[in-house]
Amino acid sequence: MKIFATLTTLALLLIAGCGIPKEITSPTDGKTMVLIPAGEFEMGSENKGPLYREYPVHTVYVDAFYMDTHEVTNAEYQKFVLANPGWWKHRLRYTKNSSSYLRHWNGNNYPPGQANHPVRSVCWYDAMAYAQWVGKRLPTEAEWEKAARGGLEGKQYPWGDTIKRHYASYSGWPGTVPVGRYPPNGYGLYEMAGNVREWCLDVFSTNFYYTSPKRNPLSVSKELPNRKLNGIRGRVVRGGSWGTSAEYARVSARYGMASSSTCFLSGFRCVKDVKDPIRSKLSWNGK
Repeated sequence: MKIFATLTTLALLLIAGCGIPKEITSPTDGKTMVLIPAGEFEMGSENKGPLYREYPVHTVYVDAFYMDTHEVTNAEYQKFVLANPGWWKHRLRYTKNSSSYLRHWNGNNYPPGQANHPVRSVCWYDAMAYAQWVGKRLPTEAEWEKAARGGLEGKQYPWGDTIKRHYASYSGWPGTVPVGRYPPNGYGLYEMAGNVREWCLDVFSTNFYYTSPKRNPLSVSKELPNRKLNGIRGRVVRGGSWGTSAEYARVSARYGMASSSTCFLSGFRCVKDVKDPIRSKLSWNGK
């Protein structure tokens, strides 16, 4: 009944001509999601060094979507694990890095006192499976950057051009912090810099910005969720982490990791389409 009431309220708001709600509660996992408005923004940076892959700056248009205000937490991911035995920690995994999956957990239990910390040591496949289980998806790289900028143009970080310890957890921090620890950006999103770096839907391509479509860009491949795969293609991760330098926490910083990598610095958050374009049906293979 609660789910039906939530959906009914949303429908009535739209029918009544009140416009698109700026904030919703996801009926599947109870997470708060905020509206990232449709529109253009300048993606990338002028950094041309070989380590950046952020050039050239290019204009991108992204349709409106909703994004989780916080990264997926240990407690939230545990519900997924308990409901899906294939993702129990000690079950046979599909990657060569299975020994590091949820490396800080004791079996299917997260560390004491860390229910509200972001889940980490999950690979792209794990993040995709969770997103589909809750009826959402991972953000495209363009969506992630637009959201991280929080409406600011040409800034290095979600709040401006400088970073300090009261803005984010990054290099030298002893570990993750509870989600919502730091002030939100202009869209109401928390920890878009630092804490854990976040998986995106896209295949990582160093030269994608030179050929990127202007509208809803997405770098795809034909990679399938075959359990024998070992991350043949890399996927985009964004946002830096508690264990990486401030350089990686910049909104334009982009880098890739093997799809099967269960790095202890990596987590994720989910998005949901306002409309239902083809993009919303993207699954394991980006089609």
